[in-house]
Amino acid sequence: MCGICGWVRFDGKPVDEGILRRMTDSLTHRGPDDSGILIRKQEGFSVGLGHRRLSIIDLSPAGHQPMTNEKEDAWIVYNGEVYNFPELRKDLEPRHSFKSRTDTEVILHLYEEKGEDCFFPLNGMFALAIWDQARGRLVLARDRIGKKPLYYSLFPDELVFASELKALLFHPRVRKEINPAALSQYLAFEYIPAPQAIFQGVNKLPPGYFLTFSAGGQKVITQPYWDISFGPNQVQESLEMEEVEARIRDLLLKSVEKRLVSDVPLGVFLSGGIDSSAVVAMMSRLRDPGKIQTFTIGFEEKSFDESSYARQVARHFGTDHHEEVLDPHRMLEIFPEVAGFLDEPFADASIIPTYLLSRFTRRNVTVALGGDGGDELFSGYPTFQAHRLALVFARLPRLLQKGFDEVARRLPVSMKNISWDFRAKQFLKGLPYPPEIRNQVWLGAFPPDDQIGLFSGDYEREVAGHDPYAPIRALLPGIVSRNVWDRLAYLYLKLYLAEDILTKVDRASMAVSLEVRAPFLDPDLVGFVNSLPAAMKIRGLTTKYILKRALKGLLPPEILNRQKKGFGIPVGLWLRGELRDLMLNLLDSGKIRREGIFNPEHITNLIEEHCAGKRDNRKQLWTLIMFELWRENYL
Repeated sequence: MCGICGWVRFDGKPVDEGILRRMTDSLTHRGPDDSGILIRKQEGFSVGLGHRRLSIIDLSPAGHQPMTNEKEDAWIVYNGEVYNFPELRKDLEPRHSFKSRTDTEVILHLYEEKGEDCFFPLNGMFALAIWDQARGRLVLARDRIGKKPLYYSLFPDELVFASELKALLFHPRVRKEINPAALSQYLAFEYIPAPQAIFQGVNKLPPGYFLTFSAGGQKVITQPYWDISFGPNQVQESLEMEEVEARIRDLLLKSVEKRLVSDVPLGVFLSGGIDSSAVVAMMSRLRDPGKIQTFTIGFEEKSFDESSYARQVARHFGTDHHEEVLDPHRMLEIFPEVAGFLDEPFADASIIPTYLLSRFTRRNVTVALGGDGGDELFSGYPTFQAHRLALVFARLPRLLQKGFDEVARRLPVSMKNISWDFRAKQFLKGLPYPPEIRNQVWLGAFPPDDQIGLFSGDYEREVAGHDPYAPIRALLPGIVSRNVWDRLAYLYLKLYLAEDILTKVDRASMAVSLEVRAPFLDPDLVGFVNSLPAAMKIRGLTTKYILKRALKGLLPPEILNRQKKGFGIPVGLWLRGELRDLMLNLLDSGKIRREGIFNPEHITNLIEEHCAGKRDNRKQLWTLIMFELWRENYL
């Protein structure tokens, strides 16, 4: 993994080397092993590229970036791993002279031959920039699913880009002005979906897209080179289940094998859930289990703790297992560190244990495999079950619906993980919406109705008119399937996975220079699973139906049949206890009033309800806390 940045000008002025170096140095945590910059100026253009390297493959100086081709008319800075680069290289070798063993050089030569068509064959995770001097243009690209980030700002005759927003802020024309539409989206999603970013004039390149910026700054093209596809279904339910199961096992095994290529030590994030346990199972077929290092985070609050399941899996396969426990005191210690590496407001509280997990994993290895993507591919979230129940609920007599609503509202507030009262009240909150929007109402903190009264008078006018669910509506035309389950899976892959889960893992792991690989997101496996009928993934209220069948006999029954917990932390409980002072300081009414964004009385009411046990406002309060924490660091 690495950090990249750059600056292209077509206005006749030179790139400022001091600014470029500061941009590059701000990404040191992403690549502590090496640093390089390139500045080139000719008539009509000036370009600067910066790179910070975390050495994983070919640790020699031959892997130094920016890297050029034989003619020195194309240069690349690259962050990622392409797992099929040996096969691609073999095809290229008769026509090119290679100076390294890196995948970086393979991509550059592939671009020479195919142009923008070079991105589709790449199996891996990446964000990259290629300066094509022969054509006088910059090309940016991002991997299919969105493992690696890429921000950019476009001005007349000028473009600046970087792996992280903090690097862009060194450019004099990038201003720290909050984008009201992005803020409203943050409150609704708990993250900001691409292409928006928290600051005006800053964009994120969406996953599976490339951008070209050409001479004169008059030609800027952003377009997809790949999209998620579900149909027409290539596999029917009449096909033998055993054949489908065998295909899933084979694809997952091959995916894990590809991701074991490394010149440095690697391990596995092990939660004790099905997905990470499946990765360990496959890895144990490829390597001596006693030499596989597994890493787990536990919690003192039992309803959130999964460490016993992780230990069970580690014992079952005989791995070299490591554990740490996150308690509120430890969380307060690492909170400032987390705030320091978050470029944008981000309210998924599991970033805290993910950072702790990454930090202690990095003491032992440089690369870790994880189970990310399994829930999105195989319909593994409780929300898929909730959609089933919503269909049943809609057919009930109105009197019964009203009775359920009344009972749910009277349930005592519990701070346990995904408690019954939390589930029931979230379920009811989403019912008035169509399934695609309902899903986000269940997942997010502030749907549009809950944003009413949250903003101050002036800011409320700024936000008014912005639809926070615009990212969902923009994506829906991309999925042609009439099957609601395919549409939900599509949105999960494009939004929750790409913008929440993968963002969380990237920021937390790269903050400590750890590379994380996701075998479930291999394009071959993704394509096959998405070709399966929805009934193979969720059957009745059973989620991950076909994956559980495929893993039967490989994982202990207790792991296959256990209820999903998720990687949450006891936010609701801690906000009434050890984190109360932190909450009160960050959401102090006087401070909120001076900032002029939110209505302090509205926030005070949320705090009082939560602390008195009248309502579970953990999601709303945590979302506001993380915004204020981000604001203190960036504004």
